[in-house]
Amino acid sequence: MSEDILVNVTPQETRVALVLQGAVQELHVERTLSRGMAGNIYLGKVVRVLPGMQSAFVDIGLERAAFLHVADIWDARSNETPPSSPTPIERMLYDGQSVTVQVIKDPIGTKGARLSTQISIAGRMLVYLPQESHIGISQRIENEVEREILREKVQKLILPEEKGGFIIRTMAEDASDADLQSDVEYLRKTWANILQQAKTKPAPALLYQDLDLAQRVMRDFVNDETASIQVDSRENYLKLQQFAELYTPSLLPKLAHYPGERPLFDLYGVEEEIQRALGRRVDLKSGGYLIVDQTEAMTTIDVNTGSFVNGRNFDDTIFKTNLEASHAIARQLRLRNLGGIMILDFIDMENAEHRSAVLSELNRALSRDRTKVSVSGFSALGLVEMTRKRTRESLAHILCEPCPACGGKGQVKTARTICYEILRELTREAKQFNPREFRILASQVVIDMFLEEESQHLAMLGAFLGKPISLQVETVYHQEQYDVILM
Repeated sequence: MSEDILVNVTPQETRVALVLQGAVQELHVERTLSRGMAGNIYLGKVVRVLPGMQSAFVDIGLERAAFLHVADIWDARSNETPPSSPTPIERMLYDGQSVTVQVIKDPIGTKGARLSTQISIAGRMLVYLPQESHIGISQRIENEVEREILREKVQKLILPEEKGGFIIRTMAEDASDADLQSDVEYLRKTWANILQQAKTKPAPALLYQDLDLAQRVMRDFVNDETASIQVDSRENYLKLQQFAELYTPSLLPKLAHYPGERPLFDLYGVEEEIQRALGRRVDLKSGGYLIVDQTEAMTTIDVNTGSFVNGRNFDDTIFKTNLEASHAIARQLRLRNLGGIMILDFIDMENAEHRSAVLSELNRALSRDRTKVSVSGFSALGLVEMTRKRTRESLAHILCEPCPACGGKGQVKTARTICYEILRELTREAKQFNPREFRILASQVVIDMFLEEESQHLAMLGAFLGKPISLQVETVYHQEQYDVILM
């Protein structure tokens, strides 16, 4: 199946969409003012070691200190002591110490960046591991003969005095010796430059910044199924062309500039897809639908049959809906970039074969995901639990913020509830103060409720307090907002 990659570039942000058979599968957004930091290497300064948590906070020059756990300290991993008695973090780090670290997770929500002292630098064909000495191979390269050939090719390129190791990426499957040699030299130069900067710069300092999103497309996203890479900016198309000539010359025929007047994302329906990806409900072609709820701890996805009744019997309808939902769920996880714990609530199936088939279909649909996923079977409650590695903010967190009216609850108090709150507030104020008049400032819908359905209750309270109560509409107030003014 051929895949098209669309790159929309503006001065303020870069957006990338992966389109497979006309359907958007992934969306990536990188804004100039808040560029992702995963992969960046810093010279950090330890600001606090927490022995109780076996972790440390490290200043890398961001607003919030980054987090480093003992399990992510390379010295701890390579230590020869038995795993049952690892070296405590307080014996490896101390306050004020300078340490070279790499961001493995961007800051998400209220959490700072997650760090590791195990450094890895990604190239087109290889990933360089300066602290290791072995050669690893991507699990996606399954042919054992091919794996051994690639291992031998890379082994020949390693110098006798070389301390580092390499991971062979999927992209290296058909690489020539010259391509691999070029990648090795590029990675060696990059690491040498990082070491030189670490010696001369004071902490905290940025030592290495990963490629921008448009360049990462050329390095990470393109595969054998990629038919075209369309860029709507002439300037950035030329930059990518130069980048490809240096590092990925085989991709030049796939790279194209889109000169059309109609926006590239509009042409492929990506803008509409973005709007749909921000909603809770996802409609299925059969008439069923998903409800996606993203919370702080996890994401829940509920499957419903909706109007779908096309089947020999009810069990058949449920089975077909769940099969279709499996593909839709896999796509939504990639599209929205949802990470962490997922709870999938498929429609209950009594047939064990149906449950097994739905689980197999889900795993097959998830196999295209570049991000690591882990799926467990159906639980006793009929739920499927899964995890998807979270390395950056979800699409909703990048594009949206909590509603100022509901504060992220997803609902607001009714106008009647607010009216009763105001009546209680008037009673409280009357017991403490003796004003000439009470004035209520509230939204239009609340004032309308007081003038109509709640007018009798307002009049009764005014008579009880012995004070006039006036109403004033504040157009800028949302439904839950009000003030009681003592005149």
